[in-house]
Amino acid sequence: MPVARPETSDSRIIAHVDMDCFYVQVEQRKQPHLRGQPTAVVQYNSWKGGGLIAVGYEARKDGVKRSMRGDEAKKVCPQIQLVQVPVARGKADLTIYRNAGSEVVSILARKGRCERASIDEVYLDLTEAAEAMLKETPLESLESIDEEVLKSHVLGLSVNGNDEKEIVREWLTRRDADHRDKLLACGAIIVAELRMQVLRETEFTCSAGIAHNKMLAKLASGMNKPAQQTIVTLASVKGLLEPLPIKKMKQLGGKLGSSLQTDLGVDTVGDLLQFSVEKLQDLYGSNTGTWLWNVARGISGDEVEGRLLPKSHGSGKTFPGVRALKTVAAVEKWLKELCEELSERLQLDLETNKRVAHTLTLHAHAYKSTDTDSHKKFPSKSCPLRYGAGKILEDSVNLFQAGLCEFLGSYMNSADGGWGITNLSVTASKIVAVPSGTCSITKYFHGQDRFHASLEPSDEKFAPEDDNLSTSMTESRSASHQTEIGGEQPQITHDTSSFDQYETTCKDEASANCSTSKHHEPQPRLPEKERNTNDGKRSYEQKRKAPKEKGTSSILRFLQPSSCSSSNQEAKCLSSGVQEAFGMESESLTESQNKRRTDSWRYNVDDIDQSVVEELPPELQEEVRTWLRPQKQVKANTEKRGSSIAHYFSPNKNEHTNPKKS
Repeated sequence: MPVARPETSDSRIIAHVDMDCFYVQVEQRKQPHLRGQPTAVVQYNSWKGGGLIAVGYEARKDGVKRSMRGDEAKKVCPQIQLVQVPVARGKADLTIYRNAGSEVVSILARKGRCERASIDEVYLDLTEAAEAMLKETPLESLESIDEEVLKSHVLGLSVNGNDEKEIVREWLTRRDADHRDKLLACGAIIVAELRMQVLRETEFTCSAGIAHNKMLAKLASGMNKPAQQTIVTLASVKGLLEPLPIKKMKQLGGKLGSSLQTDLGVDTVGDLLQFSVEKLQDLYGSNTGTWLWNVARGISGDEVEGRLLPKSHGSGKTFPGVRALKTVAAVEKWLKELCEELSERLQLDLETNKRVAHTLTLHAHAYKSTDTDSHKKFPSKSCPLRYGAGKILEDSVNLFQAGLCEFLGSYMNSADGGWGITNLSVTASKIVAVPSGTCSITKYFHGQDRFHASLEPSDEKFAPEDDNLSTSMTESRSASHQTEIGGEQPQITHDTSSFDQYETTCKDEASANCSTSKHHEPQPRLPEKERNTNDGKRSYEQKRKAPKEKGTSSILRFLQPSSCSSSNQEAKCLSSGVQEAFGMESESLTESQNKRRTDSWRYNVDDIDQSVVEELPPELQEEVRTWLRPQKQVKANTEKRGSSIAHYFSPNKNEHTNPKKS
């Protein structure tokens, strides 16, 4: 839906640069013998010579059009050179064209804010550069102007058969010109210089439109091609828009434009001028009505986004006519190819540009051969994006099946046939830069402990998962990835059966290093006086740092290994370890466990961080809270008997809880 944005200033200088028949130019640079010859780039399939993707200007002069196929183009222009587009995974591979477009963008971005709109078009905000040029060198004092600037087309400027270049020179250097026109003149000089720089460095030609907003610049860039530029002054806006067919305007080529034609009888942009803003708002809503009123007058407040990289990645393919996909298996086969390509591009973007995508969307065009409602659109479906070709494929298949069920309705079974897919694509969007300082969730477990010893280092963040990884590794890495990109976090399950294999001995909480050994070696005990002093310091430091460290400690560091190995004893072993961690004692503790308990840390009830308890498995959380709850209730009456929670779970607890029996 169009968004009505008022112009921030009518003194902005915006350029839209559009490459001239870009695919053909890329192929001609790769094969110089094609220069000057009628050339077209065709799709990889050979049916009737392949569909034309791009037609060079020499071929256009001979009557070749993009709607033709290769065989038809040869009949119209026998000398035409047909170059097949590169192929990968059974579909067109546009990588060389994307890379060539990046070359152009890097040059254009030298003069101002740059927004890459597609493979072969770019918006530039040259306001600051134009202001600086005008301030430094008044246009009327220019002694020489480049020939490329003098070839500019200034809309509304009357030529009448005179020397066009001389008339343009006079317009550029007018002493009494409006400030906005002077800025446009500076913009024209800057754009001409950039276009020539692109030609020198890449061998590509491009055309441009220079105006006060993006909408007008876009309209102007295609008016004079190839290798030319057009300037839209404020005085020429009405004359430019009034005769323009309504369907030629951006965002008016679909339903909204059709509605204007059928409901209001609007065929040109000028026809919109007869309707007040109130009338348009009544018919199309406040936002759209305001936008239509602005469009008719050449008003647009869309800003040039500072984006040199694409805002989404997509991979798609069409299946026209008899090649339509009619089974779920056929769709899955092609989804595999599309998802692999998308995964490669996402990984390259991550490694090169440090960006990560968040949303996966599946689009499709379909038909139903057994239903009159065949015009119904196949619904697009989206979900959070998980990195890795296998995961992208899995999610894409699920999205397709959900969309197919909705498309067919509950009364039809997708396995019964009667449907066909004519276009299929997957898109990754909501791409943002990886936040600085982002690292793997494993850092919250104080290094590579027993649960993460087999994982890759944390600097391998966002790496796509190998489909052949074990289930436990995949789940753990998936959890780490989901946390980093803001996705939904699945519940993390730890394999406690590995407790008897390793034991982690961590140093002070401020230390990031953690050593792993197969045998526990108790730390040497300090003299009583020194230990009390250190305990006092530690207690003070813990209280002082509690707000900063709350929620960052893991219960895993307190768990001690046990001799349990069978899966049905895991809960019991984990419970024992937790009791030891909190200084607790059960009747079933062995003598060696009691000895080891004496070396464990002891806590007051109020010192136990609830966020640490919440890291336990759910069944143990309730058990620990049950242990703690009654002690908080009687604390006031029993405080003299001891401040440690272990006191209430000691072997002689009956002597404290039932004094009367003694």
